[in-house]
Amino acid sequence: MSTGTIIRPTPAPVTPAEPTLRRVAPPEPFTLVIFGATGDLTARKLLPALYGLWRRQFLPEDFAVIAVGRREKTDEGFRGDVRNAVSAFRDDLPATAEAWKSFLAHFSYHEADLAGTDGLRSLAGRVQALERATRLPGNRVFYLAVAPHFFAPTIAALDEAGLVRRNVERPWARVVIEKPFGHDLASARELDRYIETFLRPDQVYRIDHYLGKETVQNLLAVRFGNSVFEPLFRRELVEFIQITVSETAGMEGRRGAYYDRAGALRDMLQNHLLQLLALVTMDPPATLTAGDISDAKLKVLRTLVPPSGADVERQVVRGQYGPGVIDGRAVRGYREEEGVSPNSSTETFVALRAEIASWRWAGVPLLLRTGKRLARRATEIEVQFKLPPLQLFQTVECEGDLCIESPGQPATLQFRIQPNEGISLSFSAKRPGMLMDLEPVCFDFNYQRLGRELPEAYERLLLDALRGDATLFPRSDELEASWKFVAPILEAWSAGPPPKFPNYAAGSWGPPEAQRLAEGRLGGWKCR
Repeated sequence: MSTGTIIRPTPAPVTPAEPTLRRVAPPEPFTLVIFGATGDLTARKLLPALYGLWRRQFLPEDFAVIAVGRREKTDEGFRGDVRNAVSAFRDDLPATAEAWKSFLAHFSYHEADLAGTDGLRSLAGRVQALERATRLPGNRVFYLAVAPHFFAPTIAALDEAGLVRRNVERPWARVVIEKPFGHDLASARELDRYIETFLRPDQVYRIDHYLGKETVQNLLAVRFGNSVFEPLFRRELVEFIQITVSETAGMEGRRGAYYDRAGALRDMLQNHLLQLLALVTMDPPATLTAGDISDAKLKVLRTLVPPSGADVERQVVRGQYGPGVIDGRAVRGYREEEGVSPNSSTETFVALRAEIASWRWAGVPLLLRTGKRLARRATEIEVQFKLPPLQLFQTVECEGDLCIESPGQPATLQFRIQPNEGISLSFSAKRPGMLMDLEPVCFDFNYQRLGRELPEAYERLLLDALRGDATLFPRSDELEASWKFVAPILEAWSAGPPPKFPNYAAGSWGPPEAQRLAEGRLGGWKCR
């Protein structure tokens, strides 16, 4: 019996695939109807965002924008407003008159009073006539850039006019709603129930513009796109997490009337800060689809332990700014602002300490802080890691010829959302020289050094709404969970005596009492 030779075919060499450039697909042709078209939000954010999308060819060739407002205005008059808004807030303007004409031709104006139904009926005729004339397929987005009390009646009127249909999927109709979504838990639930009688959940897009910022998107990429980082985000390795959203601005324009009814807790913490917290602490989602990401955030928000009773006084600090100095100029106190009651007890600052009751995060302090008229404008998330269990090295920090020894510096990961967007990782490394000492070093990723244009948050979110991508839009159950967290705080404040306001000067970092929330091993607030 002879032994044969087994001949195995030589595998063909593997050639790496050529990299391909992925482009965002533009939406289908659409009609965008903007309610509140003569307001500040439309001028400052929506019109410049539409221009940015058009300039970079993210919009289809065929689309129409109908601006709805109460003021008497012609199509040409509103096109002048569009040009003025784009010129004021963009520096990449059309180079020729023909380019301006091409962009502005997509806009028209419709006068209507949202307090009645006649205006919406006439709007329906205007929309349908425009779609027939321009051969648009009937895909519609209705953007409610209006006061919250107009949300429910406008949606009902859109349904009555036949502009949105709950049972029709094609052509599609979507409604974009600006915050605030409710004033408290009960009103948020009531608004949700009311909207659900006219719209499917997938037709509703609730805007949180912080989720459209580039660094917020990169937060997910850093955490779940790198195996080196994800194992670090847990109670065994993280000392604490701090989130600061500080503003130097006060009550510009007519904002005081709205803000005096809302306050910092409702205006900022219930939505923006809790969304940021959910993103930085959530478990890895099954996929990057809207549903899976919302599910992961919801798990965090439902396990976030709300302070109640006496805990509110210990864990939450509120404040209101008085007169002070911002950027070298004197500014008035909150009670002197336009639209604000002279005896207002509305908070312009809130800081709190919380905890997530989950296997991943139990026992890790979470520090959240936001306020108006603070020392500098910043939105930052800082994750500070624990020191090694055994300190083998000394850390040396030098400033000029002066050097100071310390037991050790913890590693930190910082996400700078605005301004100076970027991500930095600081840790200890050996100091050059003969001694075995450490010094702090920092790896910094700064978007400005890339030389690339970053999309504005409203550009990203508006494009996603037009494309039907709800990934960056909070779901209704997320908002309900957020309201459940802040509800005990609001109840405790309403039941207690009026606060002694003002209790911090404009240009400071808020009430001195806020410092105690970050004392001890937390080392104070890091964003200064």
